[in-house]
Amino acid sequence: MRVAEAFRAAFGADPEAVWRAPGRVNLIGEHTDYNDGFVLPFAVPWGVSAAVAPRADRTVRLLSLQSPGEPVTLATHEEAKGWTRYVVGVLAMLGDRVAGADIAIDGDVPQGAGLSSSAALEVSVAAALNDLHQLGMTPMELALLGQKAENDFVGMPCGIMDQAASALCEEGRALFLDCRSLASRTIPLDLAAHGLSILIIDTQVHHEHAGGEYAKRRAECESAARKLGVPALRDVTDLAGALERLSGAERKRTMHVVTENHRVEALIGLLRAGAVTEIGALLNASHLSLRDQYEVSSPELDLAVEAALRGGARGARMTGGGFGGSAIALVADDRLQSVQDSVSAAYAERGFQAPRFLPATPARGAHRLA
Repeated sequence: MRVAEAFRAAFGADPEAVWRAPGRVNLIGEHTDYNDGFVLPFAVPWGVSAAVAPRADRTVRLLSLQSPGEPVTLATHEEAKGWTRYVVGVLAMLGDRVAGADIAIDGDVPQGAGLSSSAALEVSVAAALNDLHQLGMTPMELALLGQKAENDFVGMPCGIMDQAASALCEEGRALFLDCRSLASRTIPLDLAAHGLSILIIDTQVHHEHAGGEYAKRRAECESAARKLGVPALRDVTDLAGALERLSGAERKRTMHVVTENHRVEALIGLLRAGAVTEIGALLNASHLSLRDQYEVSSPELDLAVEAALRGGARGARMTGGGFGGSAIALVADDRLQSVQDSVSAAYAERGFQAPRFLPATPARGAHRLA
């Protein structure tokens, strides 16, 4: 195992546990998680492996196979920078329950594609520490720990979806999550039985939320909820009445969040009825709402969706937080090449960087490798 070998080479001993956690793609339910709404992600085959051994002192030594060089040694949590913040943030949130640690990281989540490599990193480290120190944390508690690390230590006000998907997902199934109650259940997503695939279209536009746009959208939603007198936009039951009381960006954000929650529930209904081939229209509607009401799409994402549909996709939408990253398309297996050719040609015509295509199947959540 590559990460264990790197650990031995760097630290002169074997790791005591190796855990892997996946990235995720969100089938539908975008920007609803921090509005206490509904989401439907599934884990992807790519993830992060963390080889870990505890230390008696407070020192943290970190090695990433994706950042060549000597291990980073941190005497205090405050010294963490860059990618190390996501790891050290988990340790910081655990407080006195753990001391230091030696940690080697190896990941194959495509960077910048909006597939949540940060959540995979947090959950893999949290799961390994939970195992080593026998903390008894449930998968949802591991997810919440990762979210808290990203919110409070990294400073990114993300919702719970990414970490929950990484910790709780099951192979061949999507995860329906109520982001308020944290109640969840897995929903069968047997695409192959229907001759379908989910094709991830990586626009190759760097995906970064930690800047101001993501936080701005969240603040707009919170302001709208206060004006409407509800705890969160999830609680809006009279959409027409709510829209009459709002204007500008807050009106648009409310429109998206309320209708997106309805689309999640409708899509689950179709999956439960076995009507997998019929979900495409909901994906299309989600993209239009994210483009026009939430205003988080980009020219590359819009073109990917439009060209995928022209190439024969049954439905397509941007996925992830937006501002770059990836789109997904629901494609019949015999149309996969046609869709890829259509998107590639459209990108070349516009002078965009060539996209990357990643067929995704629902994968397993966090698990121990060694």
